[in-house]
Amino acid sequence: MNMKIEVSTVKGFQDFLPPESLKREAVKKIVERYFKLYGFQPIETPVIEFDELMQSDDIEEDEAISDRFRLQDRGKRNLGLRYEFTFQLARIFKENPNIKLPFRRYQIGEVFRDEPISVGRFRQFTQCDIDIIGDPTIAADADCLAVFSDILKELKIDYVIEVNNRKLLNAIIESVEIKKPKQVMREIDKIDKIGEDEVKSNLRKYADTNQIITLFKLLEKDLKFFKQNAFDGAEELEDLTEECKIRGTKIKFNPFLTRGLAYYTGNIFEIKQKAGGKSIAGGGRYDRSVGKFSGKEIPAVGISFGLERITKLATVKTKPIPRALLISISQGVNTEKLARSLRKAGVSCITTDNKIGKALEYANSLQIPYVVFIGSEEIEKKKYKLKNMTTGSEKLLSEKQLVKALR
Repeated sequence: MNMKIEVSTVKGFQDFLPPESLKREAVKKIVERYFKLYGFQPIETPVIEFDELMQSDDIEEDEAISDRFRLQDRGKRNLGLRYEFTFQLARIFKENPNIKLPFRRYQIGEVFRDEPISVGRFRQFTQCDIDIIGDPTIAADADCLAVFSDILKELKIDYVIEVNNRKLLNAIIESVEIKKPKQVMREIDKIDKIGEDEVKSNLRKYADTNQIITLFKLLEKDLKFFKQNAFDGAEELEDLTEECKIRGTKIKFNPFLTRGLAYYTGNIFEIKQKAGGKSIAGGGRYDRSVGKFSGKEIPAVGISFGLERITKLATVKTKPIPRALLISISQGVNTEKLARSLRKAGVSCITTDNKIGKALEYANSLQIPYVVFIGSEEIEKKKYKLKNMTTGSEKLLSEKQLVKALR
């Protein structure tokens, strides 16, 4: 039976081919380099976990959790695809109670969300996470921001780091005597999407007009005001400002910033594009999540961002693969010998015995920057003709000089 197969990617999933795949790899290398420079160690976790491990203790769980992919194995166990990495840390610390604290870890890998597709939103994406577990100091918060700040500078992305504090938000709402602080925060979180007037209108479900007016007057105050009036969380934000200053990281206080209502407990941060204000990364302190299966409170702070988003914004140099095409003019054995020497020296190359015209056309189509000609004359003189495909210039070089030039 001849069935018609739809040959296409599943909606919300994508392929990455050169040159985009090369750019992704270059960005990923820079990200990993900075993670390691700040002492973060790599870990890997399974893509599949028990579904109950993914669920939130909060009745109104985050969208990311409710949008998780659910599945069953042959044993009819309820499983799911990971939608992030942070929830897996609670399992790791339950199963590995002897991990030496503080523990700095990073992870780069695929996460999945069964959510509606829109421009720039996919159901599978590569998440990059750093977390410091077991360090209650604000210095740990500042380190997470410093890492990402360094990464964005190297990738030439203009950004602004906005910070707030969950304790401060609670204190502001309590000072106005509004009940249901979580619902109020949920509404405040929508301010960028629906505007101030709409948010004020929605808040009437939880507060009277005077309370709403007072709340917004408070939310326009600066950090100094909250510190002087002994609002909880203001001191943590002031400490963060100091620690960031030491590290050369600029931050901006935004009292409207809410994020991750289900788990953040202290400082929260969001990194946005300077132009347009789109979110690039987010994070904060979540001191009540990692220890939830271990029966103890383990302090934790982290930051998370998608590789796709920063790759799109990044300006980065990519190295072409391969770097050289070796054209054999009836010198197959010698060409392969030279290729072996170049590879040993760390030069990416491939060989061909195609006619010169066809070989050059192939090099151009793959944007291979150099070609090397290997004929009987070259072997005799032990000098090889190196052609720069961008400028068209040619040089006769010994093997040693060739390695130096191609490196």
